[in-house]
Amino acid sequence: MRFPFDGAFHRSDVGGMAENTEYDLIVIGGGPAGYAGAIRAGQLGKKVACIELERAGGTCLNWGCIPTKALLKSAEFYRSLQKADMFGVSAKDVSFDFGKVMDRSRNVAGQMAKGVEFLFRKNKVDYFVGRAQVTVPGMVEITDGEHKGKFFKTKNVLLATGCKPRRLPDLPVDGQRVMTSREALEPRQSPPKSIVIIGAGAIGVEFAYFFNAFGSKVTLVEMLPQVVPVEDEEISKALQRSFEKQGISVHVNTKVENVRVQKDKVELTLVKAGEANSTEIEAETLLIAVGVVPNLEGTLSAKVKLELERGYVKVNDNYESNVKGIYAAGDIIGPPWLAHVATFEAVNAVNAMFGHHHLGRVKIFPGATYCQPQIASTGITEQDAKQKGLSYKIGKFPFTASGKAVAAGDSEGFVKVISDAKTGEIYGVHILGNEAPELIAEYVLAMNMEASVDEVHRSIHAHPTLSEALMEAAAATLGEAIHI
Repeated sequence: MRFPFDGAFHRSDVGGMAENTEYDLIVIGGGPAGYAGAIRAGQLGKKVACIELERAGGTCLNWGCIPTKALLKSAEFYRSLQKADMFGVSAKDVSFDFGKVMDRSRNVAGQMAKGVEFLFRKNKVDYFVGRAQVTVPGMVEITDGEHKGKFFKTKNVLLATGCKPRRLPDLPVDGQRVMTSREALEPRQSPPKSIVIIGAGAIGVEFAYFFNAFGSKVTLVEMLPQVVPVEDEEISKALQRSFEKQGISVHVNTKVENVRVQKDKVELTLVKAGEANSTEIEAETLLIAVGVVPNLEGTLSAKVKLELERGYVKVNDNYESNVKGIYAAGDIIGPPWLAHVATFEAVNAVNAMFGHHHLGRVKIFPGATYCQPQIASTGITEQDAKQKGLSYKIGKFPFTASGKAVAAGDSEGFVKVISDAKTGEIYGVHILGNEAPELIAEYVLAMNMEASVDEVHRSIHAHPTLSEALMEAAAATLGEAIHI
């Protein structure tokens, strides 16, 4: 995303507004759901305000998706320089400045946040920094921050407050010995000599790759039987093998018990399912990456009785809650907890509330994980297909057979397609390898258009490209792959 604006946003741009201003929509939360919903309402000519607790862009842009990708790019580039000789390039005595790596991440986040603030101005969205509360349906108060005490009338409210990292009971987060993903992104001058990461979902494996690339001794612990548990089992096992080759110690089916935080280290016990003996380990730092919890704290007064499910706002197909005029979108309505899904939901929620065509609840969407090798997927896994009793076929194509991947020196991984055995309807696609998140979009489009594997196979892909692997995997389903 690029923005034609590089200046600062001044809150005086929204100052001076009458406190009795009535809005068509007030959005609470300025992350991927919140800012997208506010901008869409502005495009529709509605009077709209967005109230964000910290900074435009929310957690994703400031403390999640964007800064982590900046860190991972630095790690990937550093790793590439370490193997420069394979390309015939001499790059001796390669080193890194970890402080600059972290600063670049913060600068990237700051630049993108300014871009969102510019888009607010462009679309006439009033933007406030502060904590907002729905006092009663149709009334919002800013309860904290420089605009504290302001009340606004509104015809509609869109809750887009997202989630926050889940913490472990009785284990305080201090940002030094014990961190969540938030603290891990704060500027520091050196990586930890050793780190234990609890949780091997997308956040856990991305930080495992990052810290390992810069020399930390990384131990990755997952309670479930596989890393990246939401992914296809074959993908997960391949990623674990790759991580172990990279020097990351991976423990699955393993619980963490008896965590002892000392002045200069963290000690803990690993208990593997089915084994009598436990393992004692220690590390300089512990990173908790065990998921997220809904973030509604202070957002609703006692007079607003929203129906919740496990703390998430329940909504209908129009994203409206049980209280008329109060909508919700993004992570606050529950999984899959993905920024691009949140954006889709918010735009469709706004379209619905103002009577425009909308697509309803999300059905087909991509997931992406940006460690190396990267992961991307859409649809069901092979385990799901078995559990559902579906009659299915598998088509696979390894990147070792891709001329572009071999030429680029990144031939690890494969494409796996799951389809109906008779009709060729695409049930799910799973990719492990370089640029996987860029490649998955083709199959998301194919599934939305109800294309078959045969139609993907018959669509000519440029040579040499990584995308040929998508075509070849479809062809393999039919027994017609040329290059394997």
